[in-house]
Amino acid sequence: MGYKIRKCKQCSRYTLEESCPYCGDKTVNPCPARFSPADRYGKYRRQNKQTEDTV
Repeated sequence: MGYKIRKCKQCSRYTLEESCPYCGDKTVNPCPARFSPADRYGKYRRQNKQTEDTV
């Protein structure tokens, strides 16, 4: 498995770990998903992102 850089949601620091070594919060992949016009699930992904932003 190759190492991918990750970003902490809370303190915005970059790391290679699944959780932030500074604050302990969960890290996410900072790169956006690839765009495809034939994406069958794009509608649901955008709806999910919208509900996460409002929470």
